[in-house]
Amino acid sequence: MIPQTQSATAEESNKLASSALPRLQVDAGPSRKDVKDKIIERFEQKYIIHPNLVPKIREYIKPFCIADPNGKGEIPEYSVTTLQLDTPTMDLALAKERKTYARFKLRIRTYGKGGSAPVFLELKRKVGGVIIKSRAKMTMEQYKGDNDGLPIVLNPEQCKLLNNPVDNHYFLEFARIARRVGAKPKMLIRYIRESYFGANDDYARLTFDRRITYRPTRNWTIPGIEDSKGWRPMDSQVGLNRPFAGYIFELKAMRDAPRWMLELVERFNLTTTGFCKYATAWRLETLFRGFEYDCASQNTTPTNNSI
Repeated sequence: MIPQTQSATAEESNKLASSALPRLQVDAGPSRKDVKDKIIERFEQKYIIHPNLVPKIREYIKPFCIADPNGKGEIPEYSVTTLQLDTPTMDLALAKERKTYARFKLRIRTYGKGGSAPVFLELKRKVGGVIIKSRAKMTMEQYKGDNDGLPIVLNPEQCKLLNNPVDNHYFLEFARIARRVGAKPKMLIRYIRESYFGANDDYARLTFDRRITYRPTRNWTIPGIEDSKGWRPMDSQVGLNRPFAGYIFELKAMRDAPRWMLELVERFNLTTTGFCKYATAWRLETLFRGFEYDCASQNTTPTNNSI
């Protein structure tokens, strides 16, 4: 006898689907509760926008977002300083220029004044359109820089075990890859970031970056915001390949972006663009030194985000 089939309710179907396809679990609930440091996989979209759009977008996101608690002031902002590592033949920068399907960056980041914030060693992978990022957190004293001539990234055996085993794991992974590819300091990048989180989403983040600058370096030391000499702007018309000096606007979310984020893009007629701060810094530096680029090697694309 053929067994009788029962019609499943919508609720039962949803339960079945969720059990068959488990979603990434996070231990902090809404994005405002430090989930940003626990997410390992996400999607990112970047836009170059005119400064006139910024207050309009701020007003639009008020019902959906809260200010990043790390930001200071009425507009939640903080400074970011990043040391980019690369191989002697600039393979990591060239991977972006050549649009390699699977690529990664090695960067060391801190915030605010020198020594006032932790140091984060970040391994950021991009596979297709998916970002996979891991980061290890340590104090500036643990990082050391050039203080004893032995950069801690290339000599992890000189570093005591970090208190957090997850940080320790990611630090050793970062050091392993840096040593394997022969990575060395190449570029410092600094900018002011205005940051928001989705108020009721597992993970949703929105940022505006301005005053984006760079400085070539061969030193492992990461300067604080008080070091203001020798920085060159890259959010100019030349750097952005636009008729205006603008902001880098970025949306970050899990696989299921919230509806308000999709509607934001549609409402303001935003067009995604490929913009990499590190690649842009190198393009501007080589132009500064007398090299030339053709249109195919510009790492931004023309859009209509000017109003």
